[in-house]
Amino acid sequence: MSLTKIACIAALSLSAISSFIYAGSAQAISFQITTGIAGPNGETDQGAFSEFTQLPGTTTVNFNNGQAPTTGFAKYSFENNSGSSSVRSDVWAPAGANGEVNNGKYLAVFNGDEVTIKLASSLNYFGIDWGAISSGNVFSFYNGDTLLKSFTTADVNLAPIRASQHGGEANGYLHFYSDSSNDIFNKIVISQAGGGGFESDNHSFHLGTDKFTGFDPESVPEPSITLGMLAVGGMFLRKRKNEKLQSVRQSH
Repeated sequence: MSLTKIACIAALSLSAISSFIYAGSAQAISFQITTGIAGPNGETDQGAFSEFTQLPGTTTVNFNNGQAPTTGFAKYSFENNSGSSSVRSDVWAPAGANGEVNNGKYLAVFNGDEVTIKLASSLNYFGIDWGAISSGNVFSFYNGDTLLKSFTTADVNLAPIRASQHGGEANGYLHFYSDSSNDIFNKIVISQAGGGGFESDNHSFHLGTDKFTGFDPESVPEPSITLGMLAVGGMFLRKRKNEKLQSVRQSH
């Protein structure tokens, strides 16, 4: 096989892998989970904050005044409240970026309850410090009364932190963001289906009427994949070289 053919095969393989990765990651509203970062003043005992906290156009609600805001940019309302859902402070507060205990206040939603967040303007990003993560947590995004997308714990539970204060349960900073102007939203509903609770803190909202560009979609293979393909090409070359050497030896 000629070097040119090998290069073509590698290029086609890389192209196929690249297309697969890009197609597999595309959806109307995307998400990523990170550890988050320390607070804007370096605080580590108030839960994790969004990496986009300082991005112009971003507003963060930290609940440390003991209330969910009912006026202003983001208006929170408790729906179907059993009486137990509230802003509170206890051991189940979502952890910090390195699993630290959160001594601040946070929002808790329990079985059958939901909290609706109505925004004064359109958003292309919403992030929350999430944990201790329970099954039955539901995130729903609307443009007006039109549901754009709902996510459950099963859809997005890839959290990177295991917090000892939560008995090793998962925590993480969860980011939702629009892939285009068709996916902007102005209402968010967080709810709990079944037992357990939905604990969150440090909600960050970014204004936008188009695609959120804080995360750039991966449209090329990971370096490890590229190196793997180069290694395959190298094996073909070595094999061809050995065949030539054996042919020369046999001819003598």
